[in-house]
Amino acid sequence: MNRTYKYYDFIMAFFVAVLLISNIASAAKIVDWGVSLGGLPLAFDAGTLLFPVSYIFGDILTEVYGYKKSRRVIWAGFGAAALMSLTLWLVSLMPGERAWQAYAGQAAYEAILGGVASGGIVAASLAAYFAGEFSNSFVLAKMKVATGGRWLWARTIGSTLVGEGIDTVAFVLIATIFGVFPWEIALSLITANYIFKVSIEALFTPITYAFVGFLKQAEQEDYYDRETNFNPFSLTS
Repeated sequence: MNRTYKYYDFIMAFFVAVLLISNIASAAKIVDWGVSLGGLPLAFDAGTLLFPVSYIFGDILTEVYGYKKSRRVIWAGFGAAALMSLTLWLVSLMPGERAWQAYAGQAAYEAILGGVASGGIVAASLAAYFAGEFSNSFVLAKMKVATGGRWLWARTIGSTLVGEGIDTVAFVLIATIFGVFPWEIALSLITANYIFKVSIEALFTPITYAFVGFLKQAEQEDYYDRETNFNPFSLTS
């Protein structure tokens, strides 16, 4: 049955906002705190600071509302990210006003926002997002049924290990193939991003528990995907 929920739309809005902000930050800056692991520098794109929150939202959505509701939010984020990239690409083609060219200029635009609109970063971001988010939601939904709703921490961390792993490897490899990142730092980016993202999920587990508990009580919902169609391209069943 279709139900009206109090907080579902707010979670969707925050999810999409986190996705868009982290995509812009990813293209804008590579962060290096001078930390290394076995001689491998743990540099990471700036979007990694916020992007793990989208997986926390994904966990909460699937745990409370089920895979079907989570799927709609994932597609909403996918569409918003594609629209953002298309808009920034169209803007890059438009002639700049003379005063703007003097204090900012096309080169500055291309250096910061051009990455979000470039074919490489868009392909990497959307492909990684699609594969990672749906893998995360699928694994959590299946684990919830298998565990009978017990051990939420195992489901959130376990699904993140899979989803973030697929997301990170796909994003860095595709972006590097398109020339967004140099091959010399690809392994460093994959390692640093994965460690950071999984660590954030683990550290935020108490907060995830609190949100899940609050939403289940407030929404009177605790969905189990026992007969769910897990086709990611279906929006109606």
